[in-house]
Amino acid sequence: MRRHIELIARGVLVRDGHLLLCHSKGAKNTYLPGGHIEFGESACEALAREIEEELGRPATIGRFLGGVEHTFVQKGKRHCEVNLVFAMRMTGVKPPRRPRSKEKKIDFRWLPIEQLPDSRLEPRPLRALLGDWLEVRTSRWASTFRSPHQTSSRT
Repeated sequence: MRRHIELIARGVLVRDGHLLLCHSKGAKNTYLPGGHIEFGESACEALAREIEEELGRPATIGRFLGGVEHTFVQKGKRHCEVNLVFAMRMTGVKPPRRPRSKEKKIDFRWLPIEQLPDSRLEPRPLRALLGDWLEVRTSRWASTFRSPHQTSSRT
């Protein structure tokens, strides 16, 4: 059995007091938009690519908010991942209208921020951390990659 840790870039888009969430059709939980970081790709590049693939529109990737390690069991198999979470901006996407997914297996929805603690957002620690991360204006992030999508490596 091959074991590995998945490295995932996730984006936080807040508009009009709502958080954009992604949802796998048929599942009960939700997660932040984004996806796997490919070899040779920065986290910001991966997030911009994933958003383009999932939503068909560009995103501006902002400051690093934080990271969450996560382990879970899916279909009897244990998964381990590290989620790198960034603020992001997009034009033409705002509640209450749900953005259309370009991928058949997922859809998107808006969650009022005040409902975050009681939501089904995974990884679970994000439910408490996101509010703090969005209010704190300092972050620590370092990378040897140069990314045209990242607006700031430290704000």
